[in-house]
Amino acid sequence: MNTDLTLTNSLPATTPGPDKAKRAVSSDFQTFLTMLTAQMQNQDPLNPIESTDYAVQLATFSSVEQQVKTNDLLAGLGQQFAAMGIAQAAGWVGMEAKVAAPVQFDGSPVSLDVNIPAAAQGAVLVVTNSTGAEVSRQPIDPTTSALEWAGVDADGQPMAPGSYSFAVETVGQDGAVSSLPVESYALIREIRLSGATVNIVLAGGAEVAAADISALRMPEA
Repeated sequence: MNTDLTLTNSLPATTPGPDKAKRAVSSDFQTFLTMLTAQMQNQDPLNPIESTDYAVQLATFSSVEQQVKTNDLLAGLGQQFAAMGIAQAAGWVGMEAKVAAPVQFDGSPVSLDVNIPAAAQGAVLVVTNSTGAEVSRQPIDPTTSALEWAGVDADGQPMAPGSYSFAVETVGQDGAVSSLPVESYALIREIRLSGATVNIVLAGGAEVAAADISALRMPEA
């Protein structure tokens, strides 16, 4: 079994330097001055533009320019905070995360955690394969909070190894059917940074946001 664990940081290798930003701002300002000059040259001599209008245009340009600079600064800060988050999450590699995500089935029973409302009148575990096709529908006790999926179909035949997703359909007192996510533990293989979001790559290839993980534990010996 391949036990290589990887920490990936997809932040850009370089960020625009201050000189480049200054050149961009200078270019925009020169374009604004060119347009303003053309406006002055082509105005109606009998009805010239008021000086206050020029002042308003200049103030508007300055406001937009400052907003662009602020947005760029906030984007840079967001990347820095995300980088801090990925550094903290690096310690999760090799641990097991409890999360609602597809599970890699290898023939061994899969432990599942469910959170069924107390008012539910019935519950069914629904299993789908990697293509989204339903492969199993199994009634379960609505008072249960944990169960083992043996990896067999309705006829008791073993499922093929692969990625499977789980959900629980519940029936309320009013007859309404609801679908609830099912959590399970999976080994964390890799940490990835996507924009300002720290993502976790699980064994089997499933990728989830770090914020979606509800618990962590060390792998059982």
